[in-house]
This record gives sequence, C-alpha cells and structure tokens, in this order.
Amino acid sequence: MLFEAFSLRATKLSNRTVMSPLTRSRASDNNTANSLMATYYAQRASAGLIITEGTSPSPNGLGYARIPGLFNDAQVQGWKLVTDAVHAKGGKIVVQLMHTGRVSHQANLPAGAEVLGPSPEICPGEMWTDTQGSQPHTPPRAMTEADIQAVIGEYATAARLAIQAGFDGIELHAANGYLLEQFLNANVNRRTGDYGGTAEGRNRLVLEVARAAVKEIGAERVGIRLSPRGVVNSTGAFEGVDEQYLALVKQLSALGLMYVHVLDHSAMGAPPVPAKLKADLKAAFDGPFILAGGLDKASAQQALSEGRADLTAIGRPFIANPDLVERMRRDAPLNAPAPDTFYTPGAEGYTDYPTLAG
Repeated sequence: MLFEAFSLRATKLSNRTVMSPLTRSRASDNNTANSLMATYYAQRASAGLIITEGTSPSPNGLGYARIPGLFNDAQVQGWKLVTDAVHAKGGKIVVQLMHTGRVSHQANLPAGAEVLGPSPEICPGEMWTDTQGSQPHTPPRAMTEADIQAVIGEYATAARLAIQAGFDGIELHAANGYLLEQFLNANVNRRTGDYGGTAEGRNRLVLEVARAAVKEIGAERVGIRLSPRGVVNSTGAFEGVDEQYLALVKQLSALGLMYVHVLDHSAMGAPPVPAKLKADLKAAFDGPFILAGGLDKASAQQALSEGRADLTAIGRPFIANPDLVERMRRDAPLNAPAPDTFYTPGAEGYTDYPTLAG
C-alpha cells in the first residue's frame, strides 16, 4: 500500500509516503526561501506529499535562527521557487505554518518583533542564536485578547499567501510545544477566561485559527499536526488530555480539513502516544489520517495495512535519502544522515546526498 496513489481530498498523490516537516535552517536572508531550498525540496519530490519545514506566519514567530517565514511578498516569491521546482518534478507540497511562541530568543527575531506566549512563564532550556551562541529562551509577554486576534489574522494571511506561492495547501503546526500547542497544553497555558482554564478554552485558539484558514483557502487545503502527550519544549501530559484532543479532532472533522497528522515521539525517547488514543483520534476524524514518528518501510506498511493510517510520514531518512521512496521500493540501503549539518547554513549535508541514480 505504501506505493499506491491516494486522493488527499482534492489533491492527487502518487504514493502514501509523506515527507515529514524537518527544520533545516537554510533561509539565511531575511527568513526567505531561496534557490538552495528549491533544489533540496525538488530532490525529494518523489514523496507522495512534502510537508515543508516550520514556516512562521508572523515576525513574532521566527524564534529559531534562519527559519523561513510567509508574511511578505519577498517570502512568497522565495517559496514560489520551491513550489515551482517541486511541481516540475510531479510532486505535491504543503507549507507547515509554525509560530514558535515562547520557544524563542529575541536575537533571532527581526527588529520590532517580540516573544509572545499564552502565559508569561519562560520555556525551560536554551536555543541557538547566530550572534550570541546558545542562550536561555527569552521571557515571553503574555498575549492579550488583541494579540490573539492579531495572530489569528496572521495565520489567515499566511494561508492566502501560501496559495499565491503555489502550495497545494497548508499544515497548521499544533504540536512540538509551539504557539498553538502552548495554548492547547494545560502545563503551559495558565490563562483563565476564553482561551484557557478549561479544555474548551485551551482548544479555542486552534479552532479559530483553523476556521480562519478554511475561510481563506478552503478546508480541502488545510491540514493540522498534533502531538497529544508530547513532551517537546516542556509540554507533557496533563489531566484530561485524551478527552481534550478527542473533542478538538471531532470539531476539526466537522470543518472537513485536508487531514489530521498525529506525531508520536517515542522513537526519540518520549512517552508513547497510546495505540488506543491514536485509534480514537482516527475514528473521530472523518477524513485522511497521517501517522508519524520513527516509521520505516516495514512499520509504515504495517500501519497502512492494519488501517491505523491512510498516509505515513517519515522524517530523518528523507534528509539523507532524496530518493527515499525509490530506495524503499527496491529495498536498497539507505544513506546515513550527518547530524552536525542538520541546522547549518549551506549545501553541505543538505543537497549533496547521493541518489541511486548517482
């Protein structure tokens, strides 16, 4: 089943292998996609669907060094290089919209931008800055109701710009401890009132962002990534987490989204997402369901054949294997990735991995 064509709502995919979003930090000029990135993604266009690296809908969401944005015309034109290159190879590509929220350092943000979060607590740990090396996260300013409405508008604008840039759709990144999950997670969201305090309140921002994006570009072009019980960026499980996410996915299902994408980080040492919760989330969503997290050819095929997923997303193997789909098809050996080049500028460890064709 892994190599079968699939209809992702209105988007026709050549196979059921999805390239997971992978931060690569190559947008070195004003957080704008470039020709090097176009080469990288075009090399991997044999994936059934490419989900880009996290791309900020706002200057305030550019928390990491050299990540791309999608909120101005230069960024639209930069991403158009990428989408044109992927489509020329017959591929399909959606942009993952990721606002880093409190997972940020001021030195990584452009002038006038600020670090925001649902609450004023600092994200534990450190992050890399090109100017100051590794630094503790910057304390966030707790968002006002006006800030929340502004960020909903930023996501809607980015969705519209994504279509102008030639993307086949967008993925809302509501996982890995970034802004949307910061609102979902009771360990991070200490608000009371409309956007916190209860499961319904914590779900509200994600639902309003999803509705705004759907209104802008249509539900068949809007997917979402979730990581219930994830621990990345000091999130973690909390009382009622399963019930909250089931309620969220039922409401997302009613919108008719392009897909729901569920990530399990257990392959990287995090607690697993229980099999029952994954099954319940799939049952709650009336549409395409993507599973991700440490999958290889065998485990991806098993997930598909057992009906646990409609599509399977694979991450790090795509870094070192531009032709991963063909390698899996032939049971050919895989190149090993070079982790020391995952987030460095330039072509090394980015566009120079060999293919079977040489």
